Amino acid sequence: MTQEQLRLTEHNARTASWKKFGPYLTERQWGTVREDYSTEGNAWNYITHDMARSKAYRWGEEGLGGISDDQQLLCFGVALWNQQDEILKERLFGLTNGQGNHGEDVKELYYYLDSTPTHSYMKMLYKYPQQAFPYRKLIKENARRTRQQPEYELLDTGIFDKNRYFDVFIEYAKAGPDDLLVQVTVHNRGPKKAPLQVLPQLWFRNTWSWGYDSTRPVLRETALGTVAAEHPKLGRYYLYCENTPPLLFCENDTNGRRLYDLTADGMHFKDGINDFVVDGIASAINDEQRGTKVGAQYAFELQPGQSETVRLRLSQSQHEAPFADFAALFAVRRQEADEFYDCLQESLPDADARNVQRQAFAGMLWSKQFYYYDVAQWLEGDPAVLTPPVERGKGRNRHWRHLHNADIISMPDKWEYPWYAAWDLAFHCVPLAMVDAEFAKDQLRLLTRDRYMHPNGQLPAYEWNFSDVNPPVHAWATWRVYQMDKKLREGRGDTAFLETIFHKLSLNFTWWVNRKDKSERNIFEGGFLGLDNIGVFDRSAPLPTGGFIEQSDGTSWMAMFALNMMRMALELAKTNPVYQEMAGKFFEHFLYIADAMTRGGDGLFNLWDEEDGFYYDVLHTPDEERTKLKVRSIVGLIPLFAVEIIEDDLLNAMPEFTERARWLLDNRPHLAQLVSRWEEPGKGARHLLGLLRRSRLKRLLSRMLDETEFLSEFGIRAMSRYHLEHPYVFSTEEADFEVGYVPGEAESGMFGGNSNWRGPIWYPINYLIIESLQRFHFYYGENFTVEYPTGSGTLLNLQDVAAALAGRLTRLLLRNELGRRPAFGDNEKLQTDPHFKDYLLFHEYFHGDNGRGMGANHQTGWTGLIVRLLQMQG
Repeated sequence: MTQEQLRLTEHNARTASWKKFGPYLTERQWGTVREDYSTEGNAWNYITHDMARSKAYRWGEEGLGGISDDQQLLCFGVALWNQQDEILKERLFGLTNGQGNHGEDVKELYYYLDSTPTHSYMKMLYKYPQQAFPYRKLIKENARRTRQQPEYELLDTGIFDKNRYFDVFIEYAKAGPDDLLVQVTVHNRGPKKAPLQVLPQLWFRNTWSWGYDSTRPVLRETALGTVAAEHPKLGRYYLYCENTPPLLFCENDTNGRRLYDLTADGMHFKDGINDFVVDGIASAINDEQRGTKVGAQYAFELQPGQSETVRLRLSQSQHEAPFADFAALFAVRRQEADEFYDCLQESLPDADARNVQRQAFAGMLWSKQFYYYDVAQWLEGDPAVLTPPVERGKGRNRHWRHLHNADIISMPDKWEYPWYAAWDLAFHCVPLAMVDAEFAKDQLRLLTRDRYMHPNGQLPAYEWNFSDVNPPVHAWATWRVYQMDKKLREGRGDTAFLETIFHKLSLNFTWWVNRKDKSERNIFEGGFLGLDNIGVFDRSAPLPTGGFIEQSDGTSWMAMFALNMMRMALELAKTNPVYQEMAGKFFEHFLYIADAMTRGGDGLFNLWDEEDGFYYDVLHTPDEERTKLKVRSIVGLIPLFAVEIIEDDLLNAMPEFTERARWLLDNRPHLAQLVSRWEEPGKGARHLLGLLRRSRLKRLLSRMLDETEFLSEFGIRAMSRYHLEHPYVFSTEEADFEVGYVPGEAESGMFGGNSNWRGPIWYPINYLIIESLQRFHFYYGENFTVEYPTGSGTLLNLQDVAAALAGRLTRLLLRNELGRRPAFGDNEKLQTDPHFKDYLLFHEYFHGDNGRGMGANHQTGWTGLIVRLLQMQG
């Protein structure tokens, strides 16, 4: 057992709180729903990037490369100034949803390079230009560009030409749970001498301005280069700054004078350090050397190629010589991090694959965030300030007054998505379980807790609209994480974890049945289900035709949900036989959904199209007409995901379940005919439950594995390339609605989202496809083969097809034979520069033809699934 594994054991046993401090600061608190108290609910404009340095936040804090305790009471981050910018670089810059031609987007270059699960060692890199940061240029050019043009990125401005920038490496190492070492190393990569100020900052989250507890914690200088931080709940900490730099104090309070033209004499506001350093306003900081925010001012003149290092220590203990053992402790923690990942990566001989996987883990672990949101308080406002407008009571999230979040949560992306999303989180937990199974299990439990889950059984979707609907993949993730954890625990499954979530998900399943099956025909809706613009219409809005859409994906997700719940119940029945009845109930649900997928639930219509060999959504209009919306998209591939294998041994151990299953199949023969191979034992006396029989499976795979349709060089596209030349058009009296193949960014703002599901490659869907093929292979064995690619004449079994698809997906980020990474596109600096080419970005999705990374460029949350795909190949 490595030292990091021992720390995890101590933390999980609650003998040492190794995760008390971590990377829990968000990268963007401005522009979030939580901080929005506007009349019209325009979160992006209520607090802008320009306002952020002067506005005290109500619900959280942001920082550059920052950390905090697990309640975000005490925060630490790094500020920089190149003596050219008009403001300190204290936070990341990006565009709001209305400023970007493809939606909001961070316009910075930074990379998460390393982290252990307990954050005993962490490392990130921020690239800081030596010239004035082009804030206005980025806004202006992106506003000028159309949807048909690419986003204008920071590299496109020329700001990094001739390497005129600083590499700023921020590292943390823990001497103990409450003893953190901080090292900031800056490199001048440019050809000329350049000035740089490094200003590490420590501050308290503002908990005193809202009318609940006016007690103000305090930071004060106790000796040269030493700050004592005293908080009534957290206790006392000391910040030691090597080489006794000047200490600049102010308060983490809103500058009402700057933002609202209010009279506010005698205060030193949140932007005090900025105003002192950049504008030379001496009165902006407190010369009494106390406050609730402090910065240590280090000033350098760096020659070309020169580096400088800043060292600090944040500790509950008083140290007479805080830096005496600093270098040795850092070296030990780095070595221990290497040992931890060496054990994990034993099956990965390739150094580049190891680098990609380790940075993917780093991105996921750095993307933990303290997320605080009490909807009732937010709706009602606080006693001292922020009385919301009356419109608030009729607006966003008003039906979620029970929701109270104050937890460390895995975020999809701490800049573009600094809020949890239900289905994203489920995907995150699968790779996270490889390094920290207890954290993954805690995350899955979290969304089913009473203060998250709605009393009606719905899981919260995301803060912009908790009532929206994400695909129901929580049960799938729970079962997968349980299996992974059971293997790590040498066959001892955590049935308490499984049982707890099973009961809550039973409520969630009932919510789906009651709310999303309007006609009670086992054909489900669900709205856009996370797939934004994939359909003909906005599936979350009233249809222009009236009526509703019977969704192939919604119904398939529910079939998958039923099978996942059945399998969990059978596992629980091994130790408690009463769960056999629940397993039988979910088995029956699955059968009726399978029937509905094939016969429409009334024997008249179905979602399968025999002529095309594909599943489609069906438009059901008020006059009872039904029209198949013949768009070949992943909506029609999702039926693959509803597949489960049951061994004879398990059936023999479950007599009540087996009796119920056989009764159904004997007395409802039409159900027996629709379920694949239940009565015929397969390889090794196994039975298959799935929506697809052998013939349909082959036909669907024939389309999916066709390079003129879904199969890209880098994985499965979200939309068939067939629609490039043959767009689907649905005509009404008022308008024509068209769906075409768009492999890159969305070419219109339709349906509201930034994302494009009309052609790019998305990791989560591809991952589920690969896993489903493996499940089918587990049943059918070596003799079931398909052409791969379609038309090639090469026959592969489904396990080999799954491996080939995994290889295509990992190829996006790995160096190819020319030393280039497809995700970097044609950017030569990213592809060839020694200070760029081995630092990875984990994009939200990838171009369907050339593999270029697009969307949020730090969405390690589900693109982080690459860690599992690499392990499969290893």
